Order: sequence, then structure tokens, then C-alpha cells
Amino acid sequence: MFLTQAARLLCDAALTLAYPQACLICGLSVEASSLGVACEKCWRATRIFTDDETVCWKCGIPSSHGAVPVEKLDEVRCRRCEHQPFTAARACGIYEGALRESVLALKRQPHLARRLIQILATAAKRGPLARSTRIIPVPLHRDRESSRGFNQALVISRAICASTSLPVDEISLLRTRHSERYRAGLDAKDRHDTVDNAFAVRYPRLVAGENILLVDDVFTTGATVASCAATLLEAGAKNVFVLTIARPLR
Repeated sequence: MFLTQAARLLCDAALTLAYPQACLICGLSVEASSLGVACEKCWRATRIFTDDETVCWKCGIPSSHGAVPVEKLDEVRCRRCEHQPFTAARACGIYEGALRESVLALKRQPHLARRLIQILATAAKRGPLARSTRIIPVPLHRDRESSRGFNQALVISRAICASTSLPVDEISLLRTRHSERYRAGLDAKDRHDTVDNAFAVRYPRLVAGENILLVDDVFTTGATVASCAATLLEAGAKNVFVLTIARPLR
């Protein structure tokens, strides 16, 4: 293991000298390939959630209540997500800095840096997500996936699978309706309307009784994962937990 780490350090040093990569945030050199598109300083400046982060237990939004005793964390509620069908949602951190640039890079190329994979694996192993028994990526419509060449949610799911040994089910949940509208800038209601009844379960037997870990890149209003969760629960899933790379601070 020591030799592997030493070889990796030498390789990173050689690559930095021969092919220096600029951090997409500050412009300085990225010190190691494991960091992806951001340097160590910018990763440290990005807000990554920890075990004792005070968040709404259901939707995962950071709470304004301040520090809460560990034994009381599961009682924190924002009250704005009570109507959402998913059991609980968590993000690795805030949609800013290194996480934001990593998400944008993932939309262009199906690759996750080792730093981000480690962060995702840690988040997936925390409660309540640790109760998950099967990973399902939020699907793209076949036309969108054909145009992009890959589904970024599936890339994330496979990375989590490699670190947790949870099986990835990429066939049960389908997107049946493709939204032609550009969703950036839409409010919560409009986003909900674009994904309402847009998903279907093809193999109900695979999801029945399962604690699903539903995976996507960003939790914005929650409209997409809520529509997926409702569909999975109707098909017999026991719980639907959500994990995304990031979410906005709102």
C-alpha cells in the first residue's frame, strides 16, 4: 500500500510538471490528479457536510437553529419539505467552489475525481442513507442520454457502488417523457410541472420492499427526485433515500 501511494505521488508530481492543470476556480495549479478540477485550497474552501452538520432530517437543507445535540439531530425539520415523498435526502455539500465545478465537469465528461468519490462514499454510509439496499440513478430520457453520451447519475452511482458494494439498478426506473423546456431559472412549481409523471418503473419486483438510494448530481428544488421517489414508492419500494453531490444554500 505504501509503494502504491508513493508511486501515485511521484506520478502526480510528474504530471504536474509535464502537464500542469489550472484550477477552474482560482487558476493555480492542481496539485494531484485525485483532486479533479480544483486545487487543494479550493477544496478546503468548499463547504462539505460533516457527520454533526445540523440539517433538516428530511430534505438535508442546513438549519438556522445553530448547534443541536447529536441525539436531537433527527428531530430537526425545516417544515417546507413535509409534502415530499422521499424518506430523506442528503447532499455532500453546498453547490459552490470545488463541488460546483466538479458537477459542471461531470456534465461534459463521465469522470469523477478520487476526492469526490471519497466524499460520496462517506455520505452514503451515514444515517439514514446507510439503510439503503439498492442504488438507482435518476434516469435521463433516451434522447437526452444519446445526445450527451452518458448519464451522469449513473456515473455517480457506479462510483458509490465500488465503495459500498450496494448493487446498482440501472434498468428499473425509466424516464418516459422528455422535457423540451430549458429548466434553468424555472421556479419550483414550473420545475415540478416539467417532471410530473415523467418516470415509470419497468421491473417492480426489483424495487419492491427495497430501501432505494436514489442518486443524482444536484438537488435544486427537489422536483426531479420527488417525482422519481413517488414512482418508486408506488411500485412498492419501502423507502427512497436521495443522495446528490451538491445542493444550493437556500
